[in-house]
Amino acid sequence: MNKLFVLMGKSASGKDTIYKKLLEDKRISLKTIVPYTTRPIRHEEKEGVEYHFVSRDKFEEMKENKLVIESRDYQTVHGVWSYFTAYDRQFSQENSKDNYLMINTLNGYEQIRDYFGKDNVVPLYIYVEDGIRLTRALKRERRQKVPKYAEMCRRYLADDADFSKDNLEKAGIDTFYDNENIERCMEQIVRCITVHSQA
Repeated sequence: MNKLFVLMGKSASGKDTIYKKLLEDKRISLKTIVPYTTRPIRHEEKEGVEYHFVSRDKFEEMKENKLVIESRDYQTVHGVWSYFTAYDRQFSQENSKDNYLMINTLNGYEQIRDYFGKDNVVPLYIYVEDGIRLTRALKRERRQKVPKYAEMCRRYLADDADFSKDNLEKAGIDTFYDNENIERCMEQIVRCITVHSQA
């Protein structure tokens, strides 16, 4: 692995859309690191694209086998949902010169950075003004077969604490990519990836 770029931001900041666009961008040629989760798959998601969806038993088995690099548990209105990164075939030593992209949380980024080393992991923090973000979150939830509005609100409020100014500073993140305009945001991120890939 050359560089691992970790895309993060509050819910409904556009991470999934930017993630897909970055993977399609031929200028930067990124490989994927798909994280895992025990939460139910959403209507528009596909296994192995946004996440690997596994049972809680499978998650516990992977932890016992020391295959979990980092993990986070969330007490939701639907029970505990776990998100994690596993040391699996995605981290192939044969492709050591490749650059990778994944989505994670601020805490997840810190654990991955500590695991692989600061020089190998680059944070990409996506920012969107809270009012715009709330509107986007509501629009997205309405498209679900069974909207989970209570969970949407929980995530929205939890993100304010998780991505607080103090937490961002402690993690050493001082560059924000404003996603009010996705084309402008994409160009800034592509420039960052190009520079770090050549370092």
